[in-house]
Amino acid sequence: MAITAGMVKELREMTGAGMMDCKKALTATNGDMDAAVEFLRKNGQAKAEKKAGRIAAEGIVRTVVKGDKVASIVEVNSETDFVAKNADFQAYVEAVAEQAAGSKATDMEAFLAEPWAADTSITVKDALVNKVAVIGENLNIRRFERIETEGCVVAYIHGGGRIGVLVEADTDVVNDEIKTCLKNVAMQVAAMSPKYTSSEEVSEEFKNHEKEILLAQAKKENPNKPDNIIEKMIIGRLNKELKEICLLDQVYVQDSDLTVAKYVAKVAKENNANVTVKRFIRFETGEGLEKKNEDFAAEVAAQMGM
Repeated sequence: MAITAGMVKELREMTGAGMMDCKKALTATNGDMDAAVEFLRKNGQAKAEKKAGRIAAEGIVRTVVKGDKVASIVEVNSETDFVAKNADFQAYVEAVAEQAAGSKATDMEAFLAEPWAADTSITVKDALVNKVAVIGENLNIRRFERIETEGCVVAYIHGGGRIGVLVEADTDVVNDEIKTCLKNVAMQVAAMSPKYTSSEEVSEEFKNHEKEILLAQAKKENPNKPDNIIEKMIIGRLNKELKEICLLDQVYVQDSDLTVAKYVAKVAKENNANVTVKRFIRFETGEGLEKKNEDFAAEVAAQMGM
């Protein structure tokens, strides 16, 4: 397969590796982008795959919380940053978040088919089409999530709507101190972008995959060390990696003497409460989407039924 300059540039943006290293990786993997990322990681030329964080479209994330028990989070994309900052567009996204907070839909198709809460004579999809006509730019309700809990749920918006977070906790006490604690945890999620709530959620498949990458790296860096020493090294590195990607094991950014779990336990003890962070949802505008106008247009067209 011919390796183009565009492919090399894309891989470099994904991994931060050098141009020649990227070209070599693509050549070795016959142009397979994901395999090339793995190739670079195994050779120590890329610390981690960044594909999931690439920004493809503009837009904003919005959240709604009702009575600490129900919350929603939505991402609505626009074609340009100019529209994303438009007050009419932002008000529309707020309405979509309100719709999601009261929705029973479990997928986008069902959500779009619901009566629009602000005007039940039309559907959510109809309201979207109408808003496209008013704004004059393609819009896309990309995703939504809803939480309903017996405990407490809080929301946090960062960067004017670039990142949104919901944090749900099981707790027998809901007061200002507990809610502030959970809001601080949500800020941690926004800043540190963990993949899991706790290490118990991490699959053996993921651990084995990462061990394979770390093993290749360690052998390249230490070709003369015996296998038993290499094994201890990669276990240590894996444990360090898990602490970075599991929310409760992360160092708490506002007090480096504590982990997030210890911070929550401290606040819970001070309030004579039992608090367990159950899960989080983090949306970042455009994450995981290819930066290609035709892909965005196709998604919009599908949503519009075109």
